Amino acid sequence: MNKVPAVTLAFWIAKIAATTLGETGGDAVSMSMNFGYLAATGIFAVIFVVALALQVAERRYRPFNYWFVIVATTTVGTTISDYLDRTAGLGYPLTSLILFGMVLACLGAWRLTTGSISVARVADYRTEIFYWTTILASNTLGTALGDYLADSRGFGFEGGALVFGGLIAVVAAAYFATGISHTILFWAAFILTRPLGATLGDILTKPQVQGGLNLDRIESSLTLAAFMTVCILATNLRKPAPTGTMAH
Repeated sequence: MNKVPAVTLAFWIAKIAATTLGETGGDAVSMSMNFGYLAATGIFAVIFVVALALQVAERRYRPFNYWFVIVATTTVGTTISDYLDRTAGLGYPLTSLILFGMVLACLGAWRLTTGSISVARVADYRTEIFYWTTILASNTLGTALGDYLADSRGFGFEGGALVFGGLIAVVAAAYFATGISHTILFWAAFILTRPLGATLGDILTKPQVQGGLNLDRIESSLTLAAFMTVCILATNLRKPAPTGTMAH
C-alpha cells in the first residue's frame, strides 16, 4: 500500500499547477478579499487540517484527497510566508533561512525516526505525518524564495520563473547523468517547484507595471483548479514511473 502517487511526469505537472494555484488562491483571500495575511492563514490552516484529516483517514491512495492536501499546503504556505516576510517584518532572506532550516529539521527527524526519507512507500501514520509536515514547510519556503528572487534580487517574475525552471532542469539532468540519490533529487525538485509556481502565479495576477498580466486572482484560481481537476481525472497518477522519469 502507498497513499501517495507515483512520481511521474504527470505528478510534476500537477505539482506545478498546485503551487501556482496556491499563490493565486492565497493572494485572492489575503489581498483581493482583504482578509490580510494573518486571518487568511487562519482560514487556510483550518482547510489544511480538514484536508489532512481526510487524507490520513484513508487506507489507500485517493487522488482528490491527496491533491486537496497539496493545494492546502501551498495556500497556507503562501500566507504564512507573506505574513513572516511583510507583516512580521522578517524580510525575504531571513524568512527563507528560517524555513530552509525547518525543512532540514523535518527531513532530519524523519530520517532519524524511520531510517529513510524516501516517498517510495508512504502508508503508515508516522511516515505520513513526516511527509506532510515536510511538504508544508517546503511549500512555505518556496513562497519566500520566489519573492526573494523576484523582488529583492531584481529578477522580476519572469526572470524568477526562468531561474527556478532552469534549476529544476539541472536537477533533472542530475537524475539522468549522475549517481546522486534519487530521494535527495526528489526533494530538491519538490522544493523548487514551489517558487516556480509562486512566480508563475504572480505573472498571472500582478499589475502590468510590475511585470504581471493583471488577471483576476479569483478567476485565475478557479481556472487553475479546473485544470488540476482535468489532470487528475485524465491521468493515472498512480501508475509506476517509466524509465527515465524523475522519481524517488
